[in-house]
Formats: sequence, C-alpha cells, structure tokens
Amino acid sequence: MPQTADAVIVGGGVMGCSILFNLARRGVTNTVLLERDVLASGSTSRSQAILRMHYSNEVTTRLAWDSLTLFRDFYDLVGMPSGYTKTGYFVIVGPEDREAMEGNVAMQRSVGVDTSIVTAEDVREIAPMVETFDGESFAYEPDSGYADPYSVTTGYANAARDRGARVLAGSPATGIEITGDRVTAVLTAEGRIETPIAVVAAGPWSGAFLESLGVDAGLRPIRHQVIMLRRPQDIVPDHPIIGDVVNDMSPRPDLGNLTLVGVGEDEPADPDSYNQGVDMSMVEQTFEKLTRRMPGMSQALFRGGWSGLFTTTPDWHPVLDRVDGIEGLYLSVGFSGHGFKLSPMIGVVMSELIVDGKASSIDISQLGLDRFEQGRHMRSRYSMQVLA
Repeated sequence: MPQTADAVIVGGGVMGCSILFNLARRGVTNTVLLERDVLASGSTSRSQAILRMHYSNEVTTRLAWDSLTLFRDFYDLVGMPSGYTKTGYFVIVGPEDREAMEGNVAMQRSVGVDTSIVTAEDVREIAPMVETFDGESFAYEPDSGYADPYSVTTGYANAARDRGARVLAGSPATGIEITGDRVTAVLTAEGRIETPIAVVAAGPWSGAFLESLGVDAGLRPIRHQVIMLRRPQDIVPDHPIIGDVVNDMSPRPDLGNLTLVGVGEDEPADPDSYNQGVDMSMVEQTFEKLTRRMPGMSQALFRGGWSGLFTTTPDWHPVLDRVDGIEGLYLSVGFSGHGFKLSPMIGVVMSELIVDGKASSIDISQLGLDRFEQGRHMRSRYSMQVLA
C-alpha cells in the first residue's frame, strides 16, 4: 500500500478509471485508485452500455456526443477496443410528448448531433421489424449504439497504469481523513494514504461514504432489471436500439442473436444485498410490451437476465463538483442510469476541474452539488427519467 499520492480515487468502475486515465494524461501520475472488489464489478458491469445522445438538457447531450467520438477512437486513445457497435437509436413517444421531442431534437442538432424527427414510414424503412402506432412520434440517431463496459474500464485502467498510476483492486477505502477544512488522507484497512485530493466515484456506495463526511448529495440507489432474450434469427435478425417512452423500456441488440431489454421500477436497493436476478412478473410484462413493439419477438426465447443499480439524484442528473468547505474533495456521483455513455467525457471534465480548477471542454456548472439546495434542479421533458 503506497503511503502518499497526489490524488486518490475511490471506486474502480468506469468513472473512476476514466478519471484516473485522464489525470495521467494531464501529467498527474502519482495517483492511486482504490476498488473494493475487482474493476467494473459494480454498476458498470451491469450496465446496458447504450450510447445515445437524446437528452433534454444541453450539458448531458454534449457529454454524450463528445463521448461517442472517444468511444469510436478508443483504441487509438488507450490501446484497447471499446466494443463500439453502431446500431442506430430510435426514441418513440406518445402524443403528449411530441412537443418535448421536437424541442429536444432541435437542441441536439444545435450541438451537432446527427438526429432528426422521422415519420412512421421512415421507421418502417429503417427498421421493418418495429411496429408503430397512431399518435406516436419518432426521433432517430444513426450513429448511436453500444459498447463493452469491461473493455472500456480495463482499457482506461491499464493505460493509466502504463503512465504510472496505481490500481489497487480488493482494497476498499474505509474513510477520508479531513484535517481542518481539507483532505489529508484516504484510509484503507491496509493503511493510510496521505493525499491532498480525494475523488469519490464509488457508484451506489457513494452515498453512505459521503454521509460519514457530512455531505448529502441526495443519492438513492434503485434496482434496474435487464431481461435477455434470444431473437428468432429468421424473423428478427437484428434491430436498432429503442428508447420506448410509451412502454418504458429500452431494447438493444447484442451479440449471438440476443436482445437485452432494460426495464425498471423505482425500487430502492441496498448495494450490498439487493436481488441481482430478474422478477418473472417483470419478464412477463416486458415480453408483452416488447412483442407489441416488435411482433416478431413473440417467438423469442427467454435466456435470463440480471439487475444492476442506478444511483439516482433528486433530478436524475449527476453531481460533478468539488465540495465547498472541504478543500480537495471531489464528487463524480449520481449518474442515474446515464453514466456509461458519458464516462469518457466525465474523465476529461473531472481532470480539468481537479488540475485547472474549472472544466473547460464542457461547462458542467449546472451539475454542481449546490443546485439542490438552491432549487436549480435539472429538468427532463419526458416522464421516463432515464431520458432526462
């Protein structure tokens, strides 16, 4: 266990490893990342790993759009593939959300995203397996897709190690030492690491960790289920990803003729003891919704699934900030189901915040911790909060 570091990152998911790598790129290499288990073992490994840009707010759209470029160029950046697979992405909303969709797409296009409102006829031409209904509206992003969370996380970690950073798996942080009004060390069972900078990026464990420091970020882990189906290859050989607001689900294709359908209920969960499987009642409900949207999937076979955790904030947007009153304490928490797709740029902007005192690539001031106390919550145009 090292005795000193210029910065210590708590959490070895994709966020912590992205921040570690980007600090190393900025020349901050005397760093330590502490992971309680193995890399990517928490929310990262259970992510659907969807890459899309359809959001209601410019800051998250910019983070996702710029991250997509980094996912595409990942091998050149870190020396490992990201697993980026282009599938296209539809958002489908009911008549009550038509105006919201138009506003979102206009904002996204102003940022540079290749997206547009399309017709039901366009949907049938692009994705003939997808059923549309009267009153629905559709947006399409041709460049969206998915990537491999484990490859991305370990890619960042290995590239950071190559630059001198230390990654300690199986070494949970037990606390952060505050002396006066500043960070002085991060504590572990194996010893104390003296450091002026601590970055909390511990996913669903972040809330309890911060509570011990008297910091309340409003974090709430909730369970999110992913149902796995084998497609009938002759009927549905492939399909785009669908953000189906009407049916509150997000099916995406995967290798081996599989489809992963993300569904969720607002069910609080303990990260140390939650049900990591899927509920058969949810499987039945989801299968009914899915076959309504893609009738050919009526012959799909259930192949299991899993549950992961979204660590939500009161407005379903992350907190990217330093903590006022505790010099050297930084937060990268509360991603609310958006995290993986934003992770490349989260590492960039957090490294800028730490090294330069301010993020310059993208203005993240809207994502500060004080927004909750000041009533400056981020707003989604949709009821499906994961599309916030």
